[in-house]
Amino acid sequence: MIFKNLLRRKGRTILTAIGIGIGVAAIVGLGALANGLAAGYDSFLTGSKADLILSQPEAFDISMSTVDESIGRELAGMSEVAAASGMLEGIVQAEQIPLFFVFGYPEDSFLLGRFRIIDGVGLDSREAQFSKGTPMLLGSGAAEVLEKVAGDTIRIQERVFRIVGIYETGATLEDNGAVLPLREAQELLGRQHQVSIFYIQLKEASLRERVERRVERRWPDLSLGTTDDFADKQMMGDMMKAFVWIVAGLAIVIGGVSMMNAQLMAVVERTREIGVLRSVGWKRWRIMGMILGESLLVGLIGGVLGIGVGWAMISYFEDFAGFFGASSTSITPELLQQAFITVLVLGFVGGAYPAWRASRLPPVEALRYEGGTGGDARRLPFGGMAMQNLWQRAARTLLTLGAIAITVGGIVALEATVFGMTDSFAGLSADSEIMVRQAGVADTEFSAMDELVGGKIAAFPEVAHVSGMIFSGTLLPDSGMVFILLGYSPNEYAIQLLNLVEGERITGSRQIMLGGMMADAMNSSVGDTVELSGSRFKVVGIYESGVTWQEMGGVAALRDVQNFMGRPRKVGIFMVKVRDPQQAEAIVDKINAEIPDAHASLTGEFAEEMPDMENISAMLGSITFLSILVGGVGVLNAMLMAVMERTREIGVLRSLGWRRWRILRLILTEALYLGLLGGLLGIGVAFLLFNAFNQIPIYNGMLDARWEIDTFAKAISVALFLGLLGGLYPALRATRLEPVEALRYE
Repeated sequence: MIFKNLLRRKGRTILTAIGIGIGVAAIVGLGALANGLAAGYDSFLTGSKADLILSQPEAFDISMSTVDESIGRELAGMSEVAAASGMLEGIVQAEQIPLFFVFGYPEDSFLLGRFRIIDGVGLDSREAQFSKGTPMLLGSGAAEVLEKVAGDTIRIQERVFRIVGIYETGATLEDNGAVLPLREAQELLGRQHQVSIFYIQLKEASLRERVERRVERRWPDLSLGTTDDFADKQMMGDMMKAFVWIVAGLAIVIGGVSMMNAQLMAVVERTREIGVLRSVGWKRWRIMGMILGESLLVGLIGGVLGIGVGWAMISYFEDFAGFFGASSTSITPELLQQAFITVLVLGFVGGAYPAWRASRLPPVEALRYEGGTGGDARRLPFGGMAMQNLWQRAARTLLTLGAIAITVGGIVALEATVFGMTDSFAGLSADSEIMVRQAGVADTEFSAMDELVGGKIAAFPEVAHVSGMIFSGTLLPDSGMVFILLGYSPNEYAIQLLNLVEGERITGSRQIMLGGMMADAMNSSVGDTVELSGSRFKVVGIYESGVTWQEMGGVAALRDVQNFMGRPRKVGIFMVKVRDPQQAEAIVDKINAEIPDAHASLTGEFAEEMPDMENISAMLGSITFLSILVGGVGVLNAMLMAVMERTREIGVLRSLGWRRWRILRLILTEALYLGLLGGLLGIGVAFLLFNAFNQIPIYNGMLDARWEIDTFAKAISVALFLGLLGGLYPALRATRLEPVEALRYE
């Protein structure tokens, strides 16, 4: 009977399944990306045949771990060690690829044996050493996407490399990246004489404890552990999974509201049928079981549909997904299990109230039901017929408003957060008119310009002064909170702009000023010692800046932060104060023309032109599209149910002389009212969602938001579009109803 009930209402079943399927597709597709990234990290860490890994402790990601290259000689000289090799990993921009992984190894590294050359030669070959141009190996996946073969060249950031060989490892992330000689990788990433980690092979496994004791005594500020332990500590995959559940969560909640709406309408539509079943002896639990069974079955159908769509998306975009290590094989049984558990919970929650309501219908009253809203429907003292129709069907209206509000609220909250992030970066400008970063970097945090660039800019006669700054993120031990470490020269103008509320400003090395919010979170005060990834700093002051992102960290001397990041004499951002602000735009053009390694922008435009912000904006656009799609399906479902429920009413109106265009206008007006009210509610939901985002432990209150009239106007526009999108087909369907057939509808 459950199957028959669903087949009798194919349109509603299909729409509900599509709404759920989109949410499941988001889980599967984005989950596959997260799994691919984690699997890629596991591959080049645990697949190295190394026994131990030496790294910077509590590094946010392997690309941010910094270890002095000279340590390798001492490691290799230990009697217990069979081999030791450094590896430098980074993310750069390559041709047509905004995020491209590169790996740097010494030419004699034992790790290069896992890169099977399928075309050309290896890095340790004579041909590579005497090739024209800087040699590199390109992964087979990247070679296929970029249509490259051995002997071709490839541009990475502002440099050109010669591809001497194409390799395969079987790991998607590595096969979509590139391998460089360590010296070239260090120069490309601005990390001379540094590596990310050291791989260590022991002569015997039993020697592990002895090596651990020796390393701890010799380098107490570094961390030594197994490859499995180190892989488990990588945060990039965890951040990706958090993003997955934020996006998928919005789609799932909207899909759940859509399911509850559909099931509630099914109960209303089948009131007389349920009365008949109760009169022939069906118990309440049996009625509940039938409705819940239908809800669960629709959820399973949506789950299967979503898995298929997710798999198709990953397969279709495999060229792009491969650069994050994702492929169709990243859709693991665990991910499918998560998807099915989600749809089962969704089916139960979406069907619980409608099932309970169906079981509570008195048989006699149910048998008397004739459809519509009943004769005692309350009326609003204002509004036309469209508003009265919404009011008389309050349950459906509230559910549909909830779907629209969550859709719009999610979009507004994310957009306000992105605007807040741009404001946070603008807050770092130190009252300068121009900000400069390295040209062609994949992420501003990887910007590494030589300090001499600042000197060249300062030599321009139009420039008053130049301040350099570098920043990095690290994890605090035990708490898992992100700490933003900023480096300035102690005599920089930028430091003077920070509002010191306690203690004094930094004057030398190994000193730090803590932001007020971070000082409270760490329960630290002046005179305390703070340990960051093995480096210790004395707290000399507490400051406030009004920028949350800046206060959730601290300011140390530029040299200390350069050493902490393994980027000696490198600066991430230059802040340029000009003598005449009206000449700022001309000076921007001059810097970009005369210093090709630098990218200058006006301070107000700097954040918007950052590559990381561009990537975030692209993600926001994808989320907006996904949310509108799911929300539109929800509104479409609700309005279609409204038309079906009011078939006889529409027949009466047509028989009384209403033209088709008037029926069309009535249904569309209802849909637009839903959109408008849902948009207004969505603005309130946005504030709630933003506060919820900020409670996620990894963010810990770091997020800022900028709420603008334009954002709210966009919210209302999106909501009205949702109403129009969802109401158009039901309105057209209503106009096609013939009066005689509509009056016969039961």
